[in-house]
Amino acid sequence: MKFTPKQLKWILRTYPPFFFQRIWVNKIHPDFMRIDVTISKSFLNINANKTIFGGTIFSSLDPLHSILLDQIFQAKGLSKTVAWLKSSQISFLKPGTNKLKISIRLIPEEIDEALEIIKTRGKVIKTFQTDVYDLKGVLCAQATNEVYIRDLNYIIDRTKKG
Repeated sequence: MKFTPKQLKWILRTYPPFFFQRIWVNKIHPDFMRIDVTISKSFLNINANKTIFGGTIFSSLDPLHSILLDQIFQAKGLSKTVAWLKSSQISFLKPGTNKLKISIRLIPEEIDEALEIIKTRGKVIKTFQTDVYDLKGVLCAQATNEVYIRDLNYIIDRTKKG
């Protein structure tokens, strides 16, 4: 489904797993190439050490690349796509003792390359690295997300060999 950045921002803000874990989408840029998110520390998302629960950090990162890519590729003419997180790895480097910031910036050349692969093969798997910082600029976590994107309208030519 196609959304405007403003619509998507409010959908994500009210999405229960985000809302109750205090994950707040600050801005989705007009071209869907960037999203800025914060995670506020509250009694709803702290662990026994009074720091932000690692599952909350992971939950905030889980859908973001897939959602952005889906919107970008639909805007580029792929009317029916599917994008989902294929695999992920997260390293927790420092405890999240205060508000955390996430800023995902997609690179236009990588998006164009992925689009060409989808047009010729019907699908692509792209890997993205994301850093999570606290308000003091301390790197608290790093995640590597592998996203699967497929054009559902792509017709596989089964007569070709190889």
